[in-house]
Amino acid sequence: QVSLVESGGGLVQAGGSLRLSCAASGGAFSSHSIGWFRRAPGKGREFVAAISRDGSSTWYTDSVKGRFTISRDNAKNTVALQMNSLKPEDTAVYYCAAKPPYSGTYFYLADNYGSWGQGTQVTVSS
Repeated sequence: QVSLVESGGGLVQAGGSLRLSCAASGGAFSSHSIGWFRRAPGKGREFVAAISRDGSSTWYTDSVKGRFTISRDNAKNTVALQMNSLKPEDTAVYYCAAKPPYSGTYFYLADNYGSWGQGTQVTVSS
């Protein structure tokens, strides 16, 4: 079972940038795809981005394409989410999650992820 810890959240003005990090321990990190999800106040959990086990494939929700970049370093057991041109609507708690290889196909489905971090708050002021 992979354990995940997010960091890097904070308060930023609209148009600014933040870099979130997800550190993994306790399992075969490189055998898991990793996803980022977010939950805004009063809303449900939303898929943001995902990266394949070897980092060769990435997926993004439409609202963050061209602004966010997901990457991973399997040697360091970390995944990063670089967030640029932030908007107030990006305000949310951001979670990273590990998707085991035997789970379902779709990266945007939260149910396909087995381990979750505790989340990190991102607040974008207008």
